[in-house]
Amino acid sequence: MTAEPVPRISPGALLDAYSLEMTGKNARKLDEARETIPPGTRINVTFLGNEDLRTRLAAARAVRGFGFVPVPHIPARRLASQAMLAEFLAALRAEGSSEHAFVIAGDPARPQGPYQDTVSVIRSGMLERYGVRRVSVAGYPQGHPLITGGVLWKALADKAALLTERGLADSIITQFGFDAGAVLGWIAKVRERGILLPVRVGVPGPAGVRRLLSYASQFGVSTSTGIAREIRPFPYQPHGNGRS
Repeated sequence: MTAEPVPRISPGALLDAYSLEMTGKNARKLDEARETIPPGTRINVTFLGNEDLRTRLAAARAVRGFGFVPVPHIPARRLASQAMLAEFLAALRAEGSSEHAFVIAGDPARPQGPYQDTVSVIRSGMLERYGVRRVSVAGYPQGHPLITGGVLWKALADKAALLTERGLADSIITQFGFDAGAVLGWIAKVRERGILLPVRVGVPGPAGVRRLLSYASQFGVSTSTGIAREIRPFPYQPHGNGRS
């Protein structure tokens, strides 16, 4: 028996339909960079604890106004109440920015409201109610410093199944990383488990080596001296680890 040849993909094809990530405070920098970004590019808008609703909405408005696709983050554990989620989703809908969302559990060790994790937000029905049609969720090729591998795999399978069942499935967005082998091995395991959502691989953003290694330590991403020497900046913001 002869092995099937592995299809070769050009580097250019790998970057087709790439997405970017920005914080609410990056709207001005987006204006400066917009001429270099293809129209229709998906831009994730983070939900940081030190930013307010106005800042997040202004960022989503800027993304849409420049001809890109806003993908707001919805971190379950940072939502203090169902009313807070409803307010955010209603405001996004009013801005025409509610079609896509990236739902994560978020960093707080304890939920600040009724939503324990990504699945609890999806099951609430609030996303569809306010016009969300496509939902991405997080993946962790190099694991998570606070969650065991078994729990991560079960969470990913549950999220993928629930999104598919509700007609909301979009993609898996991974934490950023430096080890291509680890990412490829993880994607192979994702497929072995019957999870067929497209995978968007997180790539480090334009920052110095020291800062990138600091992000890696914060997010539980493995590094080595050899990998550190090879780090080159790319036009992406780092995607944090959050929870599942």
